[in-house]
Amino acid sequence: MKNPPSATPHAVLVAGAAGFLGSHLCERLLERGCRVLALDDLSSGDLQHLEHLRRHPALRFVRHDITEPLPTEARDCERLFNLACPASPAYYQRHPVATVLSSAVGVWRLLELAQHTGARLLHVSTSEVYGEPQVHPQPEAYWGHVNPVGPRACYDEGKRCAEAMCLAYAAERGVVVRIARLFNAYGPRLRPGDGRVVSNFIVQALAGRPLTVYGDGLQTRSFCYVDDTVDGLLRLMDAGFTGPVNLGNPQERTMLDLAERVLRLAGSRSRLVFEALPADDPTRRCPDITLARHHLGWAPRVPIDEGLARTIEYFRALSAQAGARRAQGSVSPSAAYSLSRL
Repeated sequence: MKNPPSATPHAVLVAGAAGFLGSHLCERLLERGCRVLALDDLSSGDLQHLEHLRRHPALRFVRHDITEPLPTEARDCERLFNLACPASPAYYQRHPVATVLSSAVGVWRLLELAQHTGARLLHVSTSEVYGEPQVHPQPEAYWGHVNPVGPRACYDEGKRCAEAMCLAYAAERGVVVRIARLFNAYGPRLRPGDGRVVSNFIVQALAGRPLTVYGDGLQTRSFCYVDDTVDGLLRLMDAGFTGPVNLGNPQERTMLDLAERVLRLAGSRSRLVFEALPADDPTRRCPDITLARHHLGWAPRVPIDEGLARTIEYFRALSAQAGARRAQGSVSPSAAYSLSRL
């Protein structure tokens, strides 16, 4: 695998910085020597994700909704990463209007900034643009099969609109854009109770509760550890390739396989319970990463068991910390959120 270029400039904006992926990206950018302007409205992000970076002199956090005019200091940023849209089904299905606006209006704000300052924008899209795919695995040239009025449409169609807007600004106004389509990233800093299958299974297994499997458990996903995902984003930002480009693990796994791995690695004896498959939940999902290999020299490296073990240890520590704070009577809002789900 090629080493990523070291051309990332020093002034970088990360929208959605307090989210799962955004906080890991901020960490990596600071390691590169960048100055990071971290924006998040904290509607689905968690400021605790950035707590270990709070005293870093090159990080400035601003609580901000990117559907509103951007802070003045954003004009100094040479690279813009847009991760500012909730990826948790539990959140975005409760807040569909805010979800659509965060994708469509949020990316418009950033594109306007990029047009006026000459900054480069990387928009983080999703494999959800493929919907219930009729082509397998999914290449970037596949147009998708999406229900535009279903319960997931606020997220799926919001992301599709944002991709269209990025390419429209590139074609008409010369804005330099990059588009990444992510497939099921996982790892430490996933939030308990966010509706994503990895965090759901781990929380249930550690608590000794039954693991909830939807449908027959034979539907598939492709799980990519967060370190690999962030590496792909950095490579794409530095590359001379617009995309869209799939960033995900081409090893397809069933939900039953994932559940069995979590139980084994967590040392849990929890049983499985089966519930009805949610509406419009895709039955298969697997990326074709030919473009990522060719243009970015990228492929995931962290094996599934290693990534799951690291994630399980994170949730063990989160539970222990929350329990200690509860015993001391000093539970923070973030810890209380975790406690209610662990």
